[in-house]
Amino acid sequence: MNKSILKTGPQKFISENLGTEISRILFGKSAFEDVSTKELAEQIESKKRTEKKLPLWFNTRGIYFPQKLSIEQASSEITAKYKADLIRGSKVADLTGGFGIDSYYFSRKAQQVFHCEINTELSAIVKHNAEILGVDNITFIQGDGIQFIHKTDIEFDTLYIDPSRRLNSQKVFKLQDCEPDVPSNLESLLAKSLRIIIKTSPLLDLQSGLKELKNVKEIHIVSVKNDCKELLWVIEKGFSEEEPVILCAALETDNVQLYSFKISEEKSFSIGHFSAPLKFIYEPDVCLLKAGCFKLITRDFNILKLHQHTHLYTSEELNNTFIGRKFQLKKSWPYSEFMKKNTVKTANIITRNFPHQPADLKRKHKIKDGGSDYLIFTTGSENQLLVLNCDRL
Repeated sequence: MNKSILKTGPQKFISENLGTEISRILFGKSAFEDVSTKELAEQIESKKRTEKKLPLWFNTRGIYFPQKLSIEQASSEITAKYKADLIRGSKVADLTGGFGIDSYYFSRKAQQVFHCEINTELSAIVKHNAEILGVDNITFIQGDGIQFIHKTDIEFDTLYIDPSRRLNSQKVFKLQDCEPDVPSNLESLLAKSLRIIIKTSPLLDLQSGLKELKNVKEIHIVSVKNDCKELLWVIEKGFSEEEPVILCAALETDNVQLYSFKISEEKSFSIGHFSAPLKFIYEPDVCLLKAGCFKLITRDFNILKLHQHTHLYTSEELNNTFIGRKFQLKKSWPYSEFMKKNTVKTANIITRNFPHQPADLKRKHKIKDGGSDYLIFTTGSENQLLVLNCDRL
């Protein structure tokens, strides 16, 4: 960590060159004796990556930015705020602290937070930034978080851990293959804490995760603007019920939509009948799709499903509480009729349970991307191929 970067001159240069190509910075000459062009370029590139993801850090003077990989791996502010509501008690440890976004938001809920980070420089950067942000209740531990838990006599209320999903530069998905290996250390973690929150890749299969873990009370499937970002596994000491609650959380800037259920409920629920497209069409948010909740939502949102394998829904009355995209149907055709009589030449193409992909349909029917029309290609209740022309609500 080169503290000369924090001087007025370099800071002004960084702010004034956020729109400059990085190559121009790298191949130019530094105006500062104690700051290299490489360091300036790294600060600019990393800061740019925080503008939307971490606006507090982007807009705060005196923040020191780490290498871009640490920014990429960091939680966004919106997901960190959500996780802060899941912690319990006054003493929290973040065992894989990274750039410290989660620790910062934990510190606003808990009395004392421990930030563990094995990278010496990154630990120093986060400590500096905490001082700039006015945080005084985080203790910084430079070292391995699991080893810290093994050695310390402190008992915690909540432990948070975000295992690295890269092993020798290869992506891994099983928890036992991540670093650190949480399943192998679960007993020792539970011996020091009442609650453990584990963040995993959204690609991790729920049943696979449940086989590797125990005492899982909740699984939070978190999406941001219809993009699945995180799976959060909440483990509680002593929790002994057979299955956890699945919580689907769709996050927007100022809004959180929640839906909860149990997998056994979804499996046992039966849909009475499937429906032709009605006045309104619904496409579930990715958090619902990842959860595998395809049937219960018909009961809980008072909507009908188009087909057993078509994850689109419909109703005569608009349900504004539905978690996902909502459309108003303008026209419905059999696909065979659409091929002969289509006059829509600019539209947004969506396919659900349909034999052709959007790119193929655009090319085949000479449809340009964009405009206000949505064309949904799908399969109806009688296994017929349909095209739905809709407006997005």
